[in-house]
Amino acid sequence: MDAALHEEVQRDAFRQDVLQGLGRSQKSLPSRWLYDARGCELFEQITRLPEYYPTRTETSILKEHAGEIAEFCGPYANLLEYGAGAGIKTQLVVGALDCPRSYVPIDIAGGFLELTAERFRQRFAGLRVIPVVADFTADFSLPPRVLDDGRRVAFFPGSTLGNLNPKDAGLFLQRLRRHVGPQGAAIIGVDLRKDLDVLLAAYDDAAGVTAEFNQNILVRINRELGGQFAACQFRHVARWNAMDAAVEMHLESPIDQVVAVGGKGFGFRRGETIHTESSRKYEIKGFSEFARRHGWHTLRLWTDPQRQFAVFGLI
Repeated sequence: MDAALHEEVQRDAFRQDVLQGLGRSQKSLPSRWLYDARGCELFEQITRLPEYYPTRTETSILKEHAGEIAEFCGPYANLLEYGAGAGIKTQLVVGALDCPRSYVPIDIAGGFLELTAERFRQRFAGLRVIPVVADFTADFSLPPRVLDDGRRVAFFPGSTLGNLNPKDAGLFLQRLRRHVGPQGAAIIGVDLRKDLDVLLAAYDDAAGVTAEFNQNILVRINRELGGQFAACQFRHVARWNAMDAAVEMHLESPIDQVVAVGGKGFGFRRGETIHTESSRKYEIKGFSEFARRHGWHTLRLWTDPQRQFAVFGLI
């Protein structure tokens, strides 16, 4: 699919998700739409904030255990990264691998993806870099040259799996298994349950970067779908959902208002929210069992001394 057609398909999917989501009793928007070019930039800023422990904790795990992770992947591996973003942590893994054959970054944001791909080409001379523009939460095909060339290892860092509901997370794990094949493997980062003060601060930083990241989806709706949101009229809220063991991000309307999108009006009561993201937190035993039910066996586990975060090596 060429870039122009892909962009058109994505805009149609975005429009459908927005109109359906805003029409629900609990208004909601799929979290994948947070990541346009500006959203990706803001999220990279979030990963450097003092409150946002997942990135630095996972990075420390990858640095400390780089040799073991490379051994787990094996020589001549093809590394497939889902939701690649800037691929900062991935550089640690690729740099430790024994003669990797290719790096396949997969992301829905095509422009941002190409910047990441070019940076990897410059940093790792001789490494084939094959970017794939796709929504990793839906079925898509890998290029034949990836499927025909050696062992494939799926890389899914950053606890992004926690953004998917259990059904979609299970389908995603099954998709990974199909992509890498029976001899393939996966490396998946998972955020673990911990003190609520630590969790909530990570999604509601003092500098307000996460708030801007959340509100940016309204700016995107205005730009791409002709929406009439005033982003400043929606307050970023982070809350804990004990039943789902998840931190939820919402955009709360402080007033009664009506907002038009694509010629259709959507009413908001004072205090009503749009649910934009859930980030589920796991226990090690529980995630291993969840992965087993969807075609994977936990062979290796790497974690930090405080057990805030875990990196699973699955086969």
